[in-house]
Amino acid sequence: MSDPVIRLLLADDQALVRGALAALLNLERDLEVVAEVGSGDEVLPAVLEHRPDVALLDVEMPGMDGIAATALVRAKAPGTRVLIVTTFGRPGFLRRALQAGAHGFVVKDTPAAELADAVRKVHRGLRVVDPQLATDSLVAGESPLTPRETEVLRAARDGSTVAAISKRLFLSEGTVRNHLSAAIGKTGATTRAEAVLTAEGNGWL
Repeated sequence: MSDPVIRLLLADDQALVRGALAALLNLERDLEVVAEVGSGDEVLPAVLEHRPDVALLDVEMPGMDGIAATALVRAKAPGTRVLIVTTFGRPGFLRRALQAGAHGFVVKDTPAAELADAVRKVHRGLRVVDPQLATDSLVAGESPLTPRETEVLRAARDGSTVAAISKRLFLSEGTVRNHLSAAIGKTGATTRAEAVLTAEGNGWL
């Protein structure tokens, strides 16, 4: 008796990448891509409509990112397991994804056979993590930023002024300056832009 087909959802904002992944996974006899979406905001509605066994999510997508989408899927559709498949193999992303409830985390250049095997393992309830990333994550440790410092630094990504950030986050300008100063110190940076780059490089934002 053959194994039941594992139903998959793919979420990636790059149509070519999404199409290539779908084609590769559909070649496997026990895997079937039942839905594809191009933004984080579309993930939960598609999961609720198609009820996939495993959702393969990118991290950086328009709207909601893959980590926030993971938390939402785990809360609203616990029957669907999540495997993060991303270009951005950053230790902070791995840690945050697992905290959000992802069952696996692999990078996009994983060979097709290994990716299919990762899907099967996640479907069985096992945890699958890229070994190099797991090592990097242990070495990098937790983000040193508080939730508020993270929020302020994230708001500073686009080069917004302190006044603009304070309006957006409903904080005083002095509070914003204090949080930015703390974030710059904790990331070992000398400027706000450098702090953003360091935090992004570690997957803390």
